[in-house]
Amino acid sequence: MSKATTTDRQSPGPHVADSHDVIRVHGARENNLRDVSIEIPKRRLTVFTGVSGSGKSSLVFDTIAAESQRLINETYSAFLQGFMPNLARPEVDVLDGLTTAIAVDQQRMGSDPRSTVGTATDANAMLRILFSRLGTPHIGPPGAFSFNTASVSASGGFTVDRGADKTRTEKVSFSRTGGMCTHCEGRGTVSDIDLTQLYDDSKSLSEDPFTIPTYTGGGWVVRVIAESGFFDKEKPIREYSKKERHDFLYREPVKVKINGVNLTYEGLIPKLQKSFLSKDRESMQPHIRAFVDRAVTFTRCPDCDGTRLSELARSSKIGEVNIADACAMEIRDLAEWVRGLDEPSVAPLLTKLRHTLDSFVEIGLGYLSLDRASGTLSGGEAQRTKMIRHLGSSLTDVTYVFDEPSIGLHPHDIQRMNNLLLRLRDKGNTVLVVEHKPETIAIADHVVDLGPGAGTEGGTVCFEGALEGLRVSGTVTGRHLDDRAKIKTTVRKPTGALEIRGASANNLQGVDVDIPLGVLTVITGVAGSGKSSLVHGSIPADEGVVAIDQTPIRGSRRSNPATYTGLADPIRKAFAKANGVKPALFSANSEGACPTCNGAGVIYTDLAIMQSVATPCEECEGRRFEASVLEYRLGGRDISEVLAMPVAEAEEFFGTGEARTPAAHKILERLADVGLGYLTLGQPLTTLSGGERQRLKLATHMGEKGGVYVLDEPTTGLHLADVEQLLGLLDRLVDSGKSVIVIEHHQAVMAHADWIIDLGPGAGHDGGRIVFEGTPADLVEARSTLTGEHLAAYVGA
Repeated sequence: MSKATTTDRQSPGPHVADSHDVIRVHGARENNLRDVSIEIPKRRLTVFTGVSGSGKSSLVFDTIAAESQRLINETYSAFLQGFMPNLARPEVDVLDGLTTAIAVDQQRMGSDPRSTVGTATDANAMLRILFSRLGTPHIGPPGAFSFNTASVSASGGFTVDRGADKTRTEKVSFSRTGGMCTHCEGRGTVSDIDLTQLYDDSKSLSEDPFTIPTYTGGGWVVRVIAESGFFDKEKPIREYSKKERHDFLYREPVKVKINGVNLTYEGLIPKLQKSFLSKDRESMQPHIRAFVDRAVTFTRCPDCDGTRLSELARSSKIGEVNIADACAMEIRDLAEWVRGLDEPSVAPLLTKLRHTLDSFVEIGLGYLSLDRASGTLSGGEAQRTKMIRHLGSSLTDVTYVFDEPSIGLHPHDIQRMNNLLLRLRDKGNTVLVVEHKPETIAIADHVVDLGPGAGTEGGTVCFEGALEGLRVSGTVTGRHLDDRAKIKTTVRKPTGALEIRGASANNLQGVDVDIPLGVLTVITGVAGSGKSSLVHGSIPADEGVVAIDQTPIRGSRRSNPATYTGLADPIRKAFAKANGVKPALFSANSEGACPTCNGAGVIYTDLAIMQSVATPCEECEGRRFEASVLEYRLGGRDISEVLAMPVAEAEEFFGTGEARTPAAHKILERLADVGLGYLTLGQPLTTLSGGERQRLKLATHMGEKGGVYVLDEPTTGLHLADVEQLLGLLDRLVDSGKSVIVIEHHQAVMAHADWIIDLGPGAGHDGGRIVFEGTPADLVEARSTLTGEHLAAYVGA
């Protein structure tokens, strides 16, 4: 056996390849960044801090991660790039030392009714294979267990021409067995439409009977119905014959000719199902969503009992468990069941499935079930679900980018998340984390603090270095890092109580509780203990309740704080009244839009596989309005100048003088109250940070009339300094006579509460019970729950 010989010689020194140990950023100007230059150590855990809107995400996600993704995309052929999103090169002079970036953000997962935790993580795919191999009776391939696959069968014949009058007819048949329930089409729920909410049956078609959004008298939708020839336009709907009623509500699509134009007539119900009910509820415009909530009720499918699966798919079992039973189990219980399976023929599949399920438990999501709709996950749960595929990955020297991974986590769960971040780092990866929580900042090898303020007042690096240096740096984060809210010595007295009896939604175990009114009540407990189920599932959503959940606000580049909050309407009316013209002239999305750029302010040039180039419109110079509109003034300003104002300046402008507009001033006051005084009224929503969007949403809902405000984790995305301002806002709401109920993990909010209701003791079936009710001082003194222990440690008791 030959053996290679080695020569003992002195190493010439570090290899040149080992010198690339930093990610170098020079001259970053993305969004509000102001020529940021920084070196980030590789294979270390770096935490980016700073007030909300200071530029953290602009640097980490929009610059470093975006450029890494763009460079990877460029390695593919031009043909493949044509099918991929076009990414622009970030506004930066130099980006050096990049590695492959995997971004795990806090965006909600898709809300398609057929998307579940199982389908989003490939766990369902593995279960389908498992049941197709081991299930008895055997019913077919994996597709037979998929609620996204319908059963299809077809047969027919075709003629084969072999020439010289030689032809032969051959019969063919095709069938595919799917697992979709035919009644609910794999959704698990069926919709029931309240016809009284669609039209006034005492009216005829000529009397504009419809109460459906966009179904107005002169519109094409109504004209197609009225002039289809199937109905007498002067006959009240309630007097229709059986056939007329069927045609009106359920008729299949049929071609009709109206004024010489070929159009399609379709019954009202299928038309509504295609236009409204097929859309994600959260993506609907507010007035459309209100109509759907009013007119449509969703109930569990009676055929599949909500499992989404056909009877055939549910008939095949492994032992006593079918695939619907497996998906309905809590994941930690399912992991135990899978561990009990021992079948050599599917050993590799079982190993992979066990690892995936164990990763759920390890990351703190063992209380979920695989049939949980992905759209119902909170932002924190969605982010951790996306992390599943990266745990145990064999990749090294990868840059992992996380956006506030502690969101939605009880202090008890944060340590587990920290350990996962450190594990990724210890495998030789670079971990970049945008974070506000001191518990996560504490584990950083390197800290980068951006600021000093938000928006135009931020975008610079105020500090970089070790944690101890941050504490004495004098920056906003450094000053607030060791802040600890004090337990209230005196609490407000309740003015009444909201009684909840026998609450059993999801994992709640017949909960009886009185939520005090007229005070600040905080609902706490570990993730999955039943907090949201108790509040959103038990408090009636009537006109007196204003619910502000975690659903992210949506909007395009044309949306801005003025349009989202409703501020644009009183501003347009004020301009119109002062100048004697129509309000629509002062909308860049309507009559006042620049004709060259259609009100966008920029011209987009499509460059095929390359990123489209956006250049300022030469006609309006980026102001979005046509020149004639800009000649109209209010208080000496044109509409583009008003939209360029920060909230604080606009609040003063519309508060006094010629431009005084009480309706606009009221909305601006709310925006200033939530700490958004620096935002410009016309800033596109797409450029706002997560914390800014959260506060913009809060300011908008504060304008709704109601006596009870329900807030779901309002500290999401907020810096330590911003939390103080939030507490002041909650106090002002309560002092004005409102009742405020907050679902929250942040200890500062708990310490500031008048009353705490703690759920637990664990998550899933280990939770769903009230483990404490009382004041924060009583909770700290008792230390009888996990929340009590962590709150006591927080306040130093």
